[in-house]
Amino acid sequence: MLEKAIEQLNTYFGYSSFRPGQESVIEKVIEGENALCVMPTGGGKSICYQIPALVLDGTTIVVSPLISLMKDQVDALTAAGISAAFLNSSQSPYEMTKTLEMAKSGEYKLLYVAPERLESVSFMNDLREMKVPLIAVDEAHCISQWGHDFRPSYRSIGKLADCFPDRPVVLALTATATPVVREDICKQLQIKQQHTVMTGFERENLSFSVVKGQDRGKFLREYLKKNDKDAGIIYAATRKTVDQLYDSLKKGGVSVAKYHAGLSEEEREHAQERFLNDEVKVMVATNAFGMGIDKSNIRFCLHYQLPKNMESYYQEAGRAGRDGLPGECIVLYSSQDVQLQRFLIDQSLERERIPMELEKLQGMVDYCHTENCLQQFIIHYFGDLDASSCGKCGNCTDNRESHDVTKEVQMVLSCIVRMGQKFGKGMVAQVLTGSRNKKVLDFGFEDLPTYGILKEHSAKDVTNLIEFMISEELIGVSHGSMPIIYVTEKGKDVLLSKVTVHRKGTVVTKQISDDDPLFEELRLLRKNMAAEAGVPPFVIFSDKTLRDLCARRPATEDEMLDVHGIGINKMEKYGEPFLEAIREF
Repeated sequence: MLEKAIEQLNTYFGYSSFRPGQESVIEKVIEGENALCVMPTGGGKSICYQIPALVLDGTTIVVSPLISLMKDQVDALTAAGISAAFLNSSQSPYEMTKTLEMAKSGEYKLLYVAPERLESVSFMNDLREMKVPLIAVDEAHCISQWGHDFRPSYRSIGKLADCFPDRPVVLALTATATPVVREDICKQLQIKQQHTVMTGFERENLSFSVVKGQDRGKFLREYLKKNDKDAGIIYAATRKTVDQLYDSLKKGGVSVAKYHAGLSEEEREHAQERFLNDEVKVMVATNAFGMGIDKSNIRFCLHYQLPKNMESYYQEAGRAGRDGLPGECIVLYSSQDVQLQRFLIDQSLERERIPMELEKLQGMVDYCHTENCLQQFIIHYFGDLDASSCGKCGNCTDNRESHDVTKEVQMVLSCIVRMGQKFGKGMVAQVLTGSRNKKVLDFGFEDLPTYGILKEHSAKDVTNLIEFMISEELIGVSHGSMPIIYVTEKGKDVLLSKVTVHRKGTVVTKQISDDDPLFEELRLLRKNMAAEAGVPPFVIFSDKTLRDLCARRPATEDEMLDVHGIGINKMEKYGEPFLEAIREF
């Protein structure tokens, strides 16, 4: 059976061997054992059920939470020559009935369904008429109340396997599950814990970094300018911030779309299609976007505001570099985002979950302040304590020079104390830079000894210095509706000259991908072919395949089959135009 699995892998996907963990999962499934597969985003989880679906007799049911994911997966499978379909609310009743009839007659190897559909008795009766050897549960962390994305409809999956005369194998798959969530998944889906396959949480091709105490708008503009040929996602915590960023970037000439729950379904779909089809390079979005988006050539994922927890962050950041090529994941940290996330958590309807969510938020804040390896911090969070330093994250590679800023810091702390520790950072910055603002004068702050002592700096520069001081815990922020800053115990030691303060230079933006004229040529060809076929470009070939084509420059079809990700089906379908383009180049 395993030999047949490797044969199918080569024929349909163009790979000669399995990635770490895939073979072990596939073996368990083929042998009839329920299993849990925990692999990082981009680790190749879908292969773990797609290959068994080709080997086993009947139709594999894939429970998937998002319409966009189903469509992408079915498009990719169809392009590879595999019969697959989906059932979800985007279809008309006629389309659904037709798809279901074809599924019952065994037309498909894979059928994707939304978890909500399992709550329908008539649908469950329809499924009983099908031969189902395997049920794959994607994004399986949604089944656990301890997970970051709990969905009550996922609870129906546990009963699904019982409704068939011959009980199918159940395979649960997730990228982000802490030990307690893994235990819950196994319990709900009757999986023996020893049948959990974990490949580790490390994404070797991604580099992580945190930028704090800097002007994040300026950083973002410079970053996008340097990486204008690459696709990326910018996440923000609120719809309002998404709208503001979108307007600002569009005005600045960036090829950008936006996505959040406040837009109509039609607007969201249009934005998503444009991004998937490489018609726009950058997507600005709330966390409503991206779960299950199968776009493989995303090169960067920036969080303009702090994510609410580590699970959400690692899942969202993991959308970069799914093709295995280098990707960058950056959090642009500001202390006020902690207040914002606290507010959003407090608005949650499930009051009993609030303490747990606040604890998770603190884990995210700790990540932004650690001076140790960032990748190691993430992996430790998910329960793998053996991980060593990655050597490539922002902390591991930080060689910026430090400058002694004790004097300026003491000036700021002194000003906060003299203002009675009753104001926000904006007001403190105005007093320090000598503003003639009406509010400053009304309070008589122009008579303070600290008034104007940093007037050679802009108010923005001083605000950034205050941000840095907050991140270093020299200044605290009160948790009221109007954030007020005050001097912490650590800050008092600086005021009393017991300790000095050093600040590193600003983080400099860099270019991710090398310029390669042939790659750009092939990327344009791919885009045109995709438009003609009505599928996203990555469905034809991934960026990794294009890079390998550039490196190998095959001259024949046989040579082309040696290229990463090109199987016989794809070669016959798309090969000739690419060979022609390489010859002409």
